[in-house]
Amino acid sequence: MKKLRYYLPFLMALFMLPALNLRAADKTPDPYVPLSKEAIAHMTKEQKEARLEEIKARVDEIKAMDRSTLTKADRKALRKELKSMHREARYVTGVYISVGALLIIILLLIIII
Repeated sequence: MKKLRYYLPFLMALFMLPALNLRAADKTPDPYVPLSKEAIAHMTKEQKEARLEEIKARVDEIKAMDRSTLTKADRKALRKELKSMHREARYVTGVYISVGALLIIILLLIIII
């Protein structure tokens, strides 16, 4: 009986180790890593197009996944990832002015001058 008391904690630890290992395996690495403005500024046009395709593929992947099974923290992480991808896509493509905005700017300049 004394030997059983001695080995009991070791046996319990032995049976609990696989459960801890499975819990750690649930964490999947984030495949998206945002780039800075400086890194984007030094990219060629082909590299920028390739980066946009990566972003589009990741957004399509997120749209296709079942978000109802995610936890609140996972949904928050996805929102944060989407916002950073949107910000990076704006850095890559630049700023475009619509025709209406261009007309308004020209009219304001005419009025001011």
